[in-house]
Amino acid sequence: MEKLIKTIKKKRDGEAGFTLTELMVVIFIIGLLATVVLINVLPSSDQARVEKARADIRLLEQALELYRMDMLVYPSTEQGLEALVEVPDGVERAANYREGGYIRRLPNDPWDSPYQYVFPGEHGPYDLYTTGADGQLDGEGLNADIGNWN
Repeated sequence: MEKLIKTIKKKRDGEAGFTLTELMVVIFIIGLLATVVLINVLPSSDQARVEKARADIRLLEQALELYRMDMLVYPSTEQGLEALVEVPDGVERAANYREGGYIRRLPNDPWDSPYQYVFPGEHGPYDLYTTGADGQLDGEGLNADIGNWN
């Protein structure tokens, strides 16, 4: 037993640990790896937001078409997309409105703003769009408008 204790003490005395240079190299390598991962992952997140907005617009388009088939007209700009959730006031064919509405709830765009709806539209029977990351009309890249016309 005494021999084992002496062996352990000898090993402890001979260990020097990591040098500052070794630690700096490891930290530098971890930093490089983190940078590479961020460069590759962040654009994917932005692209996912754009794709979600396009999918939401397609879903809302389907709901608007169902509404038009039942009510024979698209909701007015004043009624807005809320007409897909509950019967708007003053609708002529309220008896044709589907029980439960045409969509359970209205989604916000990926940048947490409501989708915009205009009837009649400039690009088609109606315009359904989001203004992108900046919340302003027009723009480029992530700030570009995403609508049912593009």
